[in-house]
Amino acid sequence: YPPRVTAFTEPFWAALAAGRLTTTRCTRCHEAMFPPRPICPRCLSRQVDWAPVSPRGTLYSHTVVHIAPEIFAAEAPYALGIVDLAGGLRIAMRVLGPPAGLRVGQAGNVVCLRHPDGPYFAFLADEAVHPAGPSPASISSAAISSAGASPT
Repeated sequence: YPPRVTAFTEPFWAALAAGRLTTTRCTRCHEAMFPPRPICPRCLSRQVDWAPVSPRGTLYSHTVVHIAPEIFAAEAPYALGIVDLAGGLRIAMRVLGPPAGLRVGQAGNVVCLRHPDGPYFAFLADEAVHPAGPSPASISSAAISSAGASPT
């Protein structure tokens, strides 16, 4: 499950590796889109720019995976969820922390996880503790910054 890096998505993966979450935003109608796209789904414009995304969000929904694909079997049970980000995007992602402690509406941050095959992002609820899956050392020291500043 390594990231699929293309010429178009390379800025997204480079920013994520640096601890920043970005996506594309239409310069014509100002629609933010995720995953990043070269064409706006709202107005069909090809005029898109890369824009920072706030890491703050709330858990909209979640489910617990008990029987996982072989590559993730050692991490089961783990949670997957849908997160509403402060900038208006709704994104599906891994949810860190004990699944039993998660609740809809829980606030938190998107964090960058460092894996041998590349970075990816996950949601860490404010009250969550690190799961048995990724070690705390593999989780970036802070939330992904929203304005290109260094993670704090």
